[in-house]
Amino acid sequence: MTAYPVSVVSEAVGELVPRFAERAAAHDDAGTFPAEDFADLRGWGLLGLMVPVEHGGFGATFADYAAVAAGIATGAGSTALIFNMHASVTGALAHTPDDLIRQMGAPGGFVDARDRVLRRAAAGALYSVAMSERGAGSRLSRTTTGFRRSDGGYRITGSKAFVSGAGHADAYLVTARDEAAEEPLVSYFLVPAGEGVRVEPTWDSMGMRATGSHDVHFDVEVEPTALLGGVEGITLALAQVMPQWLVASYAAVYLGVARSALLAGAEHLHERGLGKLPQVRSRMGRADAAVAAAEAVVLDAARRVAERPGDRETNRWVFRAKLVAGDTAAAVSSSVLEAAGASATRRGHPLERIYRDARCGALQPATSDVCADWLGVAALGGDPDRDSETPRW
Repeated sequence: MTAYPVSVVSEAVGELVPRFAERAAAHDDAGTFPAEDFADLRGWGLLGLMVPVEHGGFGATFADYAAVAAGIATGAGSTALIFNMHASVTGALAHTPDDLIRQMGAPGGFVDARDRVLRRAAAGALYSVAMSERGAGSRLSRTTTGFRRSDGGYRITGSKAFVSGAGHADAYLVTARDEAAEEPLVSYFLVPAGEGVRVEPTWDSMGMRATGSHDVHFDVEVEPTALLGGVEGITLALAQVMPQWLVASYAAVYLGVARSALLAGAEHLHERGLGKLPQVRSRMGRADAAVAAAEAVVLDAARRVAERPGDRETNRWVFRAKLVAGDTAAAVSSSVLEAAGASATRRGHPLERIYRDARCGALQPATSDVCADWLGVAALGGDPDRDSETPRW
């Protein structure tokens, strides 16, 4: 088996991060998709990061992904967040064990269909996630987008919100429930962009403004192979068994955003000569320690996912990582901004943008409150996926 090319990927990230950082302010100000960033990622083959080597990719583990995503986020949080969504699709496909899918009833042709999706990613296709809905958020059990069987495959009808990369993705991972079933039988479909897929430009947010997370409306016919895994109704089960792509992948992004607050803060403080003030040094010292602690948690969780995916203790670390990363990014960016002073709050200053981006971390699924509650149930000896009043997903 070919080894993961650490040096090549490290060189790529090292070269691209300064470019992303230079472009970030303009894309944030205009709320535009960072097309140049993704042209660069394609040029280095990084859209195939999670794709197995035999299909043209780098064959990265979840731990490798976490390091890359955190690196990208030090340059541009929005770019890293879009990249996260793409990697969530390719990573979940590449890393969900074949025997697990077969146990759930996957047909014989599912491997070929999956491998075609992965090969397209390695060739430069960009995938987006269309899971959240207005009024339901990311709660999969409350999905209203529906599917029904048709002569040619499936008809999917409904609307999604917060679709990062909307209008620029080659295909969308869509969650939809069986319209004929009484229970919330939710499935994943990979829906190609094109006829029957309409992007409504609604994204004008406080933070992560360059993600282009517009609403997307679906009224589209797809082939049977669009059903990922070849099995209907597996979405909720996979979310409970292997939650890392819905939870911990975000953690790496916000670890990088927290790092960027430290870097931008240090540069500003040096320029203004404020680093001589003891209270400023104290804030930066605490911020440095907090980011280092978050990095230890996030990267250890990622290592556990790579080594023992789906393990009960691994999943506990998955929720710890998301909680710590989201809360740390918010706290560190706020403290560093205070240390930098009022001039750093002006529009266009890197710390002002980073602060707004960081505030989104605790809000993205699973939110900090949901993660804390999940961990609280576990700490009290319960089963977080079953011992709660409402379904997590």
